[in-house]
Amino acid sequence: MGVPEKGPSGYGAPSSNDIMGSIHIIRDFFSPQEGFARTLRIYLPDGYDASSDRRYPVLYMHDGQNVFAHPESSLYDTWCANIALDRLVGEGRLEPWIIVAVDSTNHRLAEYSPWDEPRSHVVARGQGYVRFAVETLKPYVDSHLKTRQGPEWTAVMGSSLGGLMALHLGWTHPELYGRIGGLSPSVMWGYGRMFEQWTSHTRRWSRIYLDAGTHENIDPVGYQMRYGDATRDFYFHLKRLGYADHELFLVLEPEGLHHELDWQRRLPLALRWLLS
Repeated sequence: MGVPEKGPSGYGAPSSNDIMGSIHIIRDFFSPQEGFARTLRIYLPDGYDASSDRRYPVLYMHDGQNVFAHPESSLYDTWCANIALDRLVGEGRLEPWIIVAVDSTNHRLAEYSPWDEPRSHVVARGQGYVRFAVETLKPYVDSHLKTRQGPEWTAVMGSSLGGLMALHLGWTHPELYGRIGGLSPSVMWGYGRMFEQWTSHTRRWSRIYLDAGTHENIDPVGYQMRYGDATRDFYFHLKRLGYADHELFLVLEPEGLHHELDWQRRLPLALRWLLS
């Protein structure tokens, strides 16, 4: 287990000496499994050159509109993942990664739900999203970008229900996604079905990062969601299934809240551990 480093909540503008990747937005990227189009936001690291032979690992992130510091991102606080990764690479802490961020829609609760949540009257649409990620998105990225393939070179990350979906993808498709990041993951969703679903070690290459605020607790949909308690319980659940310390890491932040600024603050630590 670990504790995030203290520091300002925002990263500020990069200096002229910082390395900087580029962000490319693809609108109207059709999801045949869901029957509508999504927006993709793709970060290519500094030095990415389509004519070179170098290939890059890929991090897939949910709620793409909240991921990057960019004029066309969410109007409010974002994770600033591009700035965080630029700086970690510039400091020599990580190698360059591609980030593929997928926007959510107005039906976010349903599309990130692997199963129904009767307490919130949410009918799951998550299997369509899973099929989109596996059957359409990843093949497109691997065929159009210079990616390294295999679970040790493919990560998936999200927060809240996006964190639950990251875990669900890692459990159902361990042959594709070996590195899984759940920031304040909603593992209590559907009466804790994630605990019932994840019943053994996948016996695949695995690296799983979990975090939450120690006392993080919200009630957005009609019942108390105690993220600190549930995330800690899920960490120990995975430990009992045989996940070793080098495969599993937990951060409980004493003052952590359920907010983009909190995930932004913990993101550099999450990236350093998950992607190293």
